[in-house]
Amino acid sequence: MNSTIAMITFRSMLGRKRALLLLGLPLILLVLAAILRVTGNNDLDVSSEVLQQFGLATLLPLLALIAGTGVIGPEIDDGQIMYVLTKPIPREVIVLTKLVVAIILVTVFAVVPTLLAGLVLIGMTAEVTVAYTVGVLVGGVAYSAVFVALGVASRNAATIGLLYALVWETLLGSFAPGAKSASIQQWSLSVTDSLTSASPVESTVNLTVAISLLAAVTLVATFLAAVKLRTLTVASAD
Repeated sequence: MNSTIAMITFRSMLGRKRALLLLGLPLILLVLAAILRVTGNNDLDVSSEVLQQFGLATLLPLLALIAGTGVIGPEIDDGQIMYVLTKPIPREVIVLTKLVVAIILVTVFAVVPTLLAGLVLIGMTAEVTVAYTVGVLVGGVAYSAVFVALGVASRNAATIGLLYALVWETLLGSFAPGAKSASIQQWSLSVTDSLTSASPVESTVNLTVAISLLAAVTLVATFLAAVKLRTLTVASAD
């Protein structure tokens, strides 16, 4: 970690426009949870569906996309990253710092709101709230690593990330079992499923496989981001 890079990144990410994006989706989730609680439409099935479809499947990937690509992509696009790259800071330290910032942002704006929404909806019933909170957390780490790597590798990182989250995980995942199983969302759901006995929570991926894939994707994406950042320096020097 590099504290200076971290502070600069936090300041950039929490600027007015990005802060509104980061706050918008969790606010909708919390308002929805409150409405369902007040109207009495917060039984276990409905609450689990809201936490899964809005929290895990929508809020998490979109916020991770904003955070993961935002912590480094704009700096590469406008050339500001070159100022950082001229400093005697190992490239892996830069990537890890950016990744940690993205994970912290995802924790604050996705994990915590999921926890609060679950508490509003059903409290600690069947440990569903804790299960989804942990699922969103582990998924957030993997998503953040993938989107940071995309931010380093491509100027179209946001578009590619949206295609993955919305087309691969959501659209194709509804029709193709293979696509559904090969997704961070399903691996995170497997972790969630293992932590609660609630019948509405069900994953198609084995827990051991899911944890292994989450760890592998996180490590590989982080490694590739560091490698790509090194080649970016060489290309710029040339």
